[in-house]
Amino acid sequence: MRYLIALALSLSLLACSAQAGEPPEVGSAAPGFKLQDQNGDWHDLQDYQGKWLAIYFYPKDDTPGCTTQACSIRDNIYAFKAIGAEIVGISVDDVESHQEFSSKYKLPFTILADVGGTTSASYGVLRDYKMMQIASRQTFLVNPEGTIVKHYPEVDPDTHTELVLTDLKAMIEADSADNSAAD
Repeated sequence: MRYLIALALSLSLLACSAQAGEPPEVGSAAPGFKLQDQNGDWHDLQDYQGKWLAIYFYPKDDTPGCTTQACSIRDNIYAFKAIGAEIVGISVDDVESHQEFSSKYKLPFTILADVGGTTSASYGVLRDYKMMQIASRQTFLVNPEGTIVKHYPEVDPDTHTELVLTDLKAMIEADSADNSAAD
């Protein structure tokens, strides 16, 4: 049944869709958010100030691509922690769905419920299909000052985690070298 839902979702993605705006540009401030995670705890963009942050948007809990991507992040969570980066996932699914998804795959990172789609719209990733809304699979890297430093408008769930880690490592090293040179 999940396969049929995923197939229907994939086919609907190929159909005409409406976007709720353009994504923020690299170099601009990351749009704020205040959303609940899979445990019902609230998270605000300001909670991540002073940290490198990867924000990944995904269409739907427990679908093939979303599961592949989430499990890849899970399997690499220590690499994110080793470089001092945080990662959060956001979809328009509700807290209960996120809790089930997180428990089922033992996800050790935050996934946020953007039930009304407001945050997804502010990042330009909300897609409105006649019967439902979803967030398109896109990722934004945010530096410790809250500025978007990289946007991935196209994401391959099989390889994206490694790409994000490689880019984050390079950015963090460059930032560290710049700070050392300034001292």
